[in-house]
Amino acid sequence: MNQVNLCSSNKRNHLIPKIGISGAASMDFLGKQVYEDAKELGREIARQGAIMMSGATTGFPYWTAAGCKEVNGVSIGFSPAESIREHIEIYRLPTDYMDFITYTGFGYSGRDLLFTRSCDAIIIGPGRIGTFHEFTIAFEDQKPIGILKGDGEADTDEILKMMIDRSHRPHKKIIFDDNPKRLVEKLLKVIHENNKLLRGYNNYDGVNKPIDGAVL
Repeated sequence: MNQVNLCSSNKRNHLIPKIGISGAASMDFLGKQVYEDAKELGREIARQGAIMMSGATTGFPYWTAAGCKEVNGVSIGFSPAESIREHIEIYRLPTDYMDFITYTGFGYSGRDLLFTRSCDAIIIGPGRIGTFHEFTIAFEDQKPIGILKGDGEADTDEILKMMIDRSHRPHKKIIFDDNPKRLVEKLLKVIHENNKLLRGYNNYDGVNKPIDGAVL
């Protein structure tokens, strides 16, 4: 098991993969298996050495965060609220299973943008309009996207496949899989390939001068 340690002195902690989870804030319309799928996604993100990120919300992302913390993973949330009080009292959102929450103050639509752009990749679970909003942001930004297949009555994967087919725009970093472990594995391979291209940007000698060989 890879262990994420954000307190280490590793200069490249910022390159630890950050995988966002998008999905329905209410799971009343979904079967019981989806709860276990959500938790297993969180466990696998932690087991495979990544950080889990979410919209600090209820439903599918909440249960994914619960799975992540079961195996001592790191879970970071982005709230639509401007403070913890507003997060709890106005938006009625949880703080459980979060190591850190950023209070954006931008409402749901602004939160979606900041959350999605802070991730190296995003996994789409069963969802509704908010989930599709986060998907379209990631799609426009050409982020790596994992889509969990077989999400019961939501048919989110089928709707997204139709959207992709009819977009008439290329996106080569979209992965479909019905197995949480495989989905995380495949997505991490794409993230690591992307990060290889960025390593040269970290080669500084501490006085604002690039070290020879840095890719700038």
